Amino acid sequence: MEALIPVINKLQEVFNTVGADIIQLPQIVVVGTQSSGKSSVLESLVGRDLLPRGTGIVTRRPLILQLVNISPEEQRKAAGDDDDTSMWKSYGQLYKGIDADEWGKFLHTKHKIYTDFDEIRQEIENETERVSGGNKGISAEPIHLRIFSPHVVNLTLVDLPGLTKVPVGDQPRDIELQIKDLILRYISNPNSIILSVTAANTDMATSESLKIAREADPEGRRTLAVITKLDLMDAGTDAMDVLMGRVIPVKLGIIGIVSRSQLDINNKKIVADALKDEHAFLQKKYPSLANRNGTKHLAKTLNRLLMHHIRDCLPELKTRINVLAAQYQSLLNSYGEPVEDKSATLLQLITKFAAEYCHTIEGTAKYIETSELCGGARICYIFHETFGRTLESVDALGGLNTIDILTAIRNATGPRPALFVPEISFELLVKRQIKRLEEPSLRCVELVHEEMQRIIQHCSTYSTQELLRFPKLHDAIVEVVTSLLRRRLPVTNDMVHNLVAIELAYINTKHPDFADACGVLNSNIEEQRRNRLARDSHSLSRDKPTKAPSAMSAPSQETSAVASAEFEGKVSGKDVQVPNGNPDGATTGNWRGMLKGSVSKPDEGPSEDKPKLLVAPGSPHRGPSVNFLDVRVPVSRKLSAREQRDCEVIERLIKSYFLIVRKNIQDSVPKAVMNFLVNYVKDNLQSELVGQLYKSMLLEDLLTESEDMAQRRKEAADMLKALQRASQVIAEIRETHLW
Repeated sequence: MEALIPVINKLQEVFNTVGADIIQLPQIVVVGTQSSGKSSVLESLVGRDLLPRGTGIVTRRPLILQLVNISPEEQRKAAGDDDDTSMWKSYGQLYKGIDADEWGKFLHTKHKIYTDFDEIRQEIENETERVSGGNKGISAEPIHLRIFSPHVVNLTLVDLPGLTKVPVGDQPRDIELQIKDLILRYISNPNSIILSVTAANTDMATSESLKIAREADPEGRRTLAVITKLDLMDAGTDAMDVLMGRVIPVKLGIIGIVSRSQLDINNKKIVADALKDEHAFLQKKYPSLANRNGTKHLAKTLNRLLMHHIRDCLPELKTRINVLAAQYQSLLNSYGEPVEDKSATLLQLITKFAAEYCHTIEGTAKYIETSELCGGARICYIFHETFGRTLESVDALGGLNTIDILTAIRNATGPRPALFVPEISFELLVKRQIKRLEEPSLRCVELVHEEMQRIIQHCSTYSTQELLRFPKLHDAIVEVVTSLLRRRLPVTNDMVHNLVAIELAYINTKHPDFADACGVLNSNIEEQRRNRLARDSHSLSRDKPTKAPSAMSAPSQETSAVASAEFEGKVSGKDVQVPNGNPDGATTGNWRGMLKGSVSKPDEGPSEDKPKLLVAPGSPHRGPSVNFLDVRVPVSRKLSAREQRDCEVIERLIKSYFLIVRKNIQDSVPKAVMNFLVNYVKDNLQSELVGQLYKSMLLEDLLTESEDMAQRRKEAADMLKALQRASQVIAEIRETHLW
């Protein structure tokens, strides 16, 4: 199990070379208030003076301290007594020719070796001021230091700035929050062990280090408490209850130590002598607890805890490294290799984009959208849902009212009174309704054109990520495809215009569906005519004594003529209604009926006044009243039987023929859009791209990578290399090393 800590140190070195903190490695984090003795604890563990000392805040950057234990045999190898360097390969570097028992090495100074620990302390101070400045400010950028010595145990510790409350000097006002955030960033790592340092001459219940440790580790499974300055407690008091865990219990235990005082440091008292004095003090003051306290016991405890913690974290760590390696491999593949053959690369990218564009339309793309309809599926939705529902919502008689129909019928007859419904009025009205189908048809073309534009972005984002490497090529491809779609849009619109114009050009009243509708309509009219003739005959026979035969003969002949004409299919609609006792009003086909229909008002007097209106047009004194035909018929006027019949006939015919045309438009517009827009773009996209972009003069410009692409490729390659190296390091661990 002793081999586990060097493995973690090696992993830390591997990831430090790429400057990444994506892997949370097991380590011991030292937390405490300012001047609580954190640095003294670390120096006691190392056995040498190597950390800056002084008043106020001294540690202003995280110090990651790796302690590597080397045996005397390994020292001889390091000094060059043995050519076998296999052991040093495990540390990643060869330290051959070093004539010293202990030495250190910083990550930022590369391969420089420090055998003088005063130089190490000075380098820490210089590096701190280089990044944090000289105004007592702090920085989150860590300093990495590795110490090789036969007097240490294998440990990885992180020394952090001490907790403080009040800013001093030029420190920022939020220095307390900055330090707290920095500490939480390290101790929130679930793979870290928290070493909470508290001075013995303070109340443990007010310990800031224990408080912040509990924020990150509420259950206390990762927290070990260290009580410093046992020799500075007030006379008559001791730390027995605290060390026994009676005040505040800590799961991993509480260990007391005696650190060197500032006077000892000023007098250059070495750590070895301080350890002897510490042992003597513990034997005198706490004889029953002496073997469970002290710096040596703390080092062994930390070593044991770290080894067991690494063993528990190793499986998850291995899985995490493998997952990240796969992710960075995929990321590196998306960045692509540096371009060597630009001509082949350009042709390959153009071909791939064109293929992905077509596949997206066909629904065979590699990346299928799951959040919304895209490509060909959306075009299908536009055709059969959006366009189909829009056409179905267009009312066959929308915008038409009875007055419009009557006006069209009268305008179509000219100066002559009409016996039958003029066919030209039907054509004029039905063309007006058919014209309303043009706008939704053009809107359908517009929607498909917009979707074809969206497919460009879809292919650029999801399918051909290589294009992101070359922003100029991406913009050029978008411009070419957009231009092609823009050119095809007027052609498609013209075709849709023509489809509607074709329907308007010839009203085919012999259409099979229209003929069937007219046949059903004529059958209903014939049946209604017979029923009404029967009722009219009964009414006329009852009024025979009061009416002259000559007065009845003319209307009867007109009724017979109209009926026979309707039977032959020349007029469609309701039969002429003959009101009881008014044979002259039985038809509006003659001039009397037309005049009567023009001057009638809803609030007319009794029926006996009506004959006066009929005679009025024949009088020379009432001649100007004939001009009432030019006046628009009031909406509130009650329609005559013939007018009502003619309107119903025209409405039924318009509706029947409109449904036929709408069905044709609903079928032909999607076909036209597919042929003139979608399929044309699919068939000509690649040739268009090659023709406009595959030119020698454009190669250099189009295949210029974005500024940060090369940098991102390098970072991804370095990270992938580090992850692969870390995977190899973990793979070297045998199952026997874990126990």
